[in-house]
Amino acid sequence: MPVSVGGRKYYRVSEVCRSVGISRATFLRWVREGTFLDVKQRDWKGWRLFSSEDVKRLKAKATKIQVIEIPE
Repeated sequence: MPVSVGGRKYYRVSEVCRSVGISRATFLRWVREGTFLDVKQRDWKGWRLFSSEDVKRLKAKATKIQVIEIPE
């Protein structure tokens, strides 16, 4: 369930990962490796809060297809 702060909707990690189609472990690995820049917003418990823009950015990363050339 989204959290409303100052009239804006924010989403928590589990909601975002479910909607994007990745696991929480994958998200945290991407942040740790620097593959995905962490979000700046956090609630009073320190939990990450994603804006709609953050969700779009993560979805673009999660659905990106990489083509790897395999030598013959």
